[in-house]
Amino acid sequence: MFQKILIANRGEIACRVAATARRLGIRTVAVYSDADAHARHVRACDEAVHIGPSSPRESYLRWQHILDAAKATGAQAVHPGYGFLSENEEFARACADAGLVFIGPPPQAIAAMGSKAAAKALMERAGVPLVPGYHGDDNDPALLAAEADRIGYPVLIKASAGGGGKGMRRVEKAGDFAAALASCQREAKAAFGNDHVLVERYVTRPRHIEIQVFGDSHGNVIHLGERDCSVQRRHQKVLEESPAPGLSAARRAEMGAAAVAAAKAVGYVGAGTVEFVAEELDDGDIRAYFMEMNTRLQVEHPVTEAVTGLDLVEWQLRIAAGERLPLAQDRVTMRGHAIEARICAENPESNFLPATGTLQVLRWPAHVSFTHDEVLPRVDTGFGEGDAVSPYYDSMIAKLIVWGENRAQALARLDAALRDTHLVGLHNNVAFLRRVAATHAFATADLDTALIERERAVLFGQPPLAPELAAAGVVARLLADERAAEGADPWTRRDGWRLHGGAQRRLDLALDGQPLAVQLQRQHDGATTLQIGEQRWPLLTRVLPDGRHDVQLGDARHTLAVHADGERYSVFAARGSALVVRPDPLAHAGDHAGEAGRLTAPMPGKLIAFLAQAGDTVSRGQPLAVMEAMKMEHTITAPRDGRVLALLFAAGDPVAEGAELLTLSA
Repeated sequence: MFQKILIANRGEIACRVAATARRLGIRTVAVYSDADAHARHVRACDEAVHIGPSSPRESYLRWQHILDAAKATGAQAVHPGYGFLSENEEFARACADAGLVFIGPPPQAIAAMGSKAAAKALMERAGVPLVPGYHGDDNDPALLAAEADRIGYPVLIKASAGGGGKGMRRVEKAGDFAAALASCQREAKAAFGNDHVLVERYVTRPRHIEIQVFGDSHGNVIHLGERDCSVQRRHQKVLEESPAPGLSAARRAEMGAAAVAAAKAVGYVGAGTVEFVAEELDDGDIRAYFMEMNTRLQVEHPVTEAVTGLDLVEWQLRIAAGERLPLAQDRVTMRGHAIEARICAENPESNFLPATGTLQVLRWPAHVSFTHDEVLPRVDTGFGEGDAVSPYYDSMIAKLIVWGENRAQALARLDAALRDTHLVGLHNNVAFLRRVAATHAFATADLDTALIERERAVLFGQPPLAPELAAAGVVARLLADERAAEGADPWTRRDGWRLHGGAQRRLDLALDGQPLAVQLQRQHDGATTLQIGEQRWPLLTRVLPDGRHDVQLGDARHTLAVHADGERYSVFAARGSALVVRPDPLAHAGDHAGEAGRLTAPMPGKLIAFLAQAGDTVSRGQPLAVMEAMKMEHTITAPRDGRVLALLFAAGDPVAEGAELLTLSA
């Protein structure tokens, strides 16, 4: 076994690999960019080496810097994690040339399966069913457009290299093909250094099912069951689970055998995932088509670990050290049901735009585990409270994994764990994940990759929390703070006490951007009433030992967590959460004057291109600019009709959040 390895990655996967290495007595070396100088993965390893500026192209994708770091620290092997260089055959060869073990498949397997087009050609020769499409080498735009017409719309354009939903677009009609192709190729070039794409028929109501495979250097290959990753947004996974609901034992065996055959065909070694797109047939059975193979560990590997009881990172390390597979196929067992939720810094209400900022509060459920082999729920994360989410990398903050004896129990535990997860300081998708898991479609396993779109009515535009409960949370926190500041005599009390009569107090709040006028009335005997409009509720509050608030509002009793940051109060309840602002009208007078209709950057990033020129007349909703942030492209549209007066940036310029991109006439 290795004595020291270098982890050529960052964030939660670097922390995950380091945890298993530490358990096995293996020393670890972290690498980090400028933006990650104080990151959690740096602290999780025994040593750390700086490898360059914040941009991945100048740090995590510069493999010579990584190889130099491995040599300087005496590392014997390199674990690439996922993303970045994990599926780069040149990097794998460079490791071998430098005398380092690449903890992954051999370069020829990466070459064969790392390209979607090459992998599909290989599977076609092996007789594995493929989705109808064009998988050739010629990427002439005219040819691709003609192939799309032949296949029939809607079609899916996919980057041949890489994955994670990057370089992927669904195209509904021929008139949209050219723009979608150009966007896909730009995004693929930026993410993977390769702009080659393929075009396929878009399968109606597709399910995304993948098989975890493992091979060793002695010719043994097995699979560890499947995962259903159908719930997606922007072609990126949101919820993953194992086993796949509704998959028969016969179909599981058939797909597992196909995945093993695919791995054996390329002499596969290490961890890999064979992905299938599946559609339900009229008789309720499932037909699966080979989609691609990811020649690395997957983000969602913890659900496989949860149902098999295995540490997949340990398997990777042992196999890379030359050992045989720990188990034969007939000894692999799956127990119970596991679900993983990806917690991301993004705003679901704004088309999942990524968010940046400081994690002022980051609280996980009680008794949570941060390793694979303890009692679930489990959290894999590269962040701690007080850390900043930057615009340079992926928006994922953490993965929350739960397990149950069956799917119903796993769903109940997922809701409880998400309920007790508190993030404050930036937009995030925790509340959205709770809503997705609570939909009838997900609860009944009516799954496909368009589930979020199908359930849009119940997933978006929902009130965050009942106004009276949100207001009660703010009041409970204010009263607690005031009691803590009181002195011993009654004259320093700040709760509205009067020698005679009662007291009335007005609080002007804003809930989800909407004004909320609250009246707090305190009687001489201490009884308190909360009033909003014409409705009134008796109110009792007390602080619990753990800092939460016991709130009785009318006949209902609630336990609330309230995190305060100046004028902003984040209220967390069993039913949901809300951000309540207690604005100071004098402090913010005139802050937003004249800003209506400005075309501003919704997040920090880099300007890729303008889609209009100075002097052009544009209409509301027309695409005007393309930005790149957190490894994804985002199209910015016109907020209203007008004429472009000036472009304020050039292609390639960094852009701050809120910066005006161009000026429009009134």
